Amino acid sequence: MPLTIWLLNPYHTGSHRAWAEGYAAHSRHDVRVLSMQGYFWKWRMQGGALELAQQANTALAAGQRPDVLLATSMTNLPAFLALTRRGLGSVPTMLYMHENQLTYPSPPSGKRDLTYGAIQHLSTLAADCICFNSGYHLRAWFDELPRLLKHFPDYTHLETVDAARAKSRVLPVGCDLKRYDKYSTRSVDEEAGDKSLPPLILWNQRWEFDKDPATMLAALYALADEGATFRVALAGESFRIQPAEFTEARERLGARLVHFGYAESESEYARLLWDADVVLSTAVHEFFGVSVVEAVYCGATPVLPNRLSYPELIPPNWRARCLYDNADGLLARLRAFLTRAAPSPELRQAMARFDWSEIGPVYDDLLQDVAENRA
Repeated sequence: MPLTIWLLNPYHTGSHRAWAEGYAAHSRHDVRVLSMQGYFWKWRMQGGALELAQQANTALAAGQRPDVLLATSMTNLPAFLALTRRGLGSVPTMLYMHENQLTYPSPPSGKRDLTYGAIQHLSTLAADCICFNSGYHLRAWFDELPRLLKHFPDYTHLETVDAARAKSRVLPVGCDLKRYDKYSTRSVDEEAGDKSLPPLILWNQRWEFDKDPATMLAALYALADEGATFRVALAGESFRIQPAEFTEARERLGARLVHFGYAESESEYARLLWDADVVLSTAVHEFFGVSVVEAVYCGATPVLPNRLSYPELIPPNWRARCLYDNADGLLARLRAFLTRAAPSPELRQAMARFDWSEIGPVYDDLLQDVAENRA
């Protein structure tokens, strides 16, 4: 019998929204999303439980009740449970760690506020089951957590680190990859694209410091100075008015630049995914890598740092070819793949395992287990 699941998402935008709505659309269970607009992330973590609790209590007053709660890592779960204890006090809960505030890089001009990491630690203790979107993320969190607790003067309860770890597991992000199939412009069993055009390098990361655009642009400038023939699509989303480094890129890359800025429509973005020969990342932070998964699924060959969550995405026999350790390795792999090797069906299939058709039943079974056994 299908479960009734209430999914708590106080920061309902971007990848958080895509994940929540994707699971709700593909689950065999009845998933209701309780959400707030994706603004003011600090306030969402501090006080978002007020609004989510009001939504939950309104539904409870109307005679509705969930079998299990699924909360995102932006949820102040102890506060939410306290505010709904009369109606939801016995409902089992799973916490999904999209991100964390202990190892997420601080802005160059900023200092980490430990308040938010502490909220997340308390949320992990309040949950019956904790899921991280990658093994790298799980390890990074539990490596750093003791340092957070030791920062405080007393009553640090270091034993809670092992208690939380014991109920944690890896559950990859679900991606709606099959929606791109209808836009396909090539067969992944054939060489990609129009041979009359130079190969296309796609950068579909956020235009933010943690994705290290400076290193990416330096590599592209080096290739251009060598006289390499290629095109570039800079398709990431920017949350700044006009990042200075991208203004310079527009001038220096000139005619090589075939796309600049966020792709506003699904069809426009899908065209870039299918046209790309190489998808490039220089990130210093990545807990999963949805944008890379999407591009590789559509036939692009990945050039990625040999760190973070990326080794988990790439099949072992492709890692030496796709993953780099330093700037020289980055340029070497870009040069190699600009020869337009055919896109790999093996790489594409490796990404297909993250499609909701494959990963959705895993979520469903785990939530069923949490509901029945308070795992």
